Amino acid sequence: MTSTSPREPSARDLAELTLRLCEIPSVIGDERAIADWVAARLAPVVARRDTTLVRVSHSLALMPRRRPHAPLVLLVGHLDTVSARQSEPPHIAGKGRDARVYGCGATDMKGGLALMIAIAEQPPIASDLDVGFVLYEREEGPYAESGLGPLMAAVPEIARAQLGICLEPTANVVQVGCVGTMHARLVVRGRRAHSARPWEGDNAVTRAIPLLADLAARGPRPVDLDGLRFHDVMTVTQAVADGPKNVVPETFALNVNVRFAPGRSADDARAELDALVAGRAEIIETDRAPSGRVCLDNALATRLIARSGAPIEAKQAWTDVARLSASGVDALNFGPGHPALAHQADEWIAVDALATGYGALRRFFARDVEPVRIDG
Repeated sequence: MTSTSPREPSARDLAELTLRLCEIPSVIGDERAIADWVAARLAPVVARRDTTLVRVSHSLALMPRRRPHAPLVLLVGHLDTVSARQSEPPHIAGKGRDARVYGCGATDMKGGLALMIAIAEQPPIASDLDVGFVLYEREEGPYAESGLGPLMAAVPEIARAQLGICLEPTANVVQVGCVGTMHARLVVRGRRAHSARPWEGDNAVTRAIPLLADLAARGPRPVDLDGLRFHDVMTVTQAVADGPKNVVPETFALNVNVRFAPGRSADDARAELDALVAGRAEIIETDRAPSGRVCLDNALATRLIARSGAPIEAKQAWTDVARLSASGVDALNFGPGHPALAHQADEWIAVDALATGYGALRRFFARDVEPVRIDG
């Protein structure tokens, strides 16, 4: 598929575009090369259409000239990946509906980026919608370091959109809302001693046992919103004791990740953590991000659900749906990658899923389109 061709891409075209994106390393903090490539790829689109390409660091926004009364819909995706865990270079294996694209970020979310680019390269999509494309760096790190925030500050039109579609991996299911997240370091303190004479000290690990038991006893708590079930969870993800093997540890630190359903704030989650810890550890909060609104009352969200025919689920994870929600933009998640494959060794995406996702988005923008071809 060339960037100047007006024809609808085939599934193979989408696979090859995904493969090319996978071939460009873009581990978080190293997104310059992929941002350069995407900017060059989109340059002909800017040249032949009434659009503007804005770059902030290694984040990009391709925005249309707004038309009166035309709602603005954004396709949103991040350029970065986690560290590669691939045993082979990026490649395509199999044929037809059984074909897969292998590569770091194939499912999270270079397949989604490929759909965004393919749609951007087509002629204007629908007479009733304006469409913008937001591609940004540093999503996989702390909330405050994401490239989406500075890009939104530089392009105020982003915050005027009527709907954002984040192409995070959802297996072509419409996932609405998203849970908020908070990370905190819990430090339990004791007194150092030689392990041969432990009675001379106060073992911080032993002191932490009741707190760990209370954390373990706090199971997932279901929260039902608009017929969808989210879960509030509080999970220990790391545990580190100080000192060598023959010393009673003076400190024992836990990382706790709190996830909270839409409608609750990070302050609510922090208050609940404070109550559970009850002074038994020092709490050092390291990161927080808001939850995302369930926007099933948005007419464009309803249109996507109807035209895609996709099932609806709660998003039991964090995505930048939350950042868009915080800026007043209704958003949801809909992408071709499978969530279970994200961040995995030998990550892959099904070529058939790329074709399905692309077709659903084209139907959303324009009702009558040619079906995407499945070829070898």
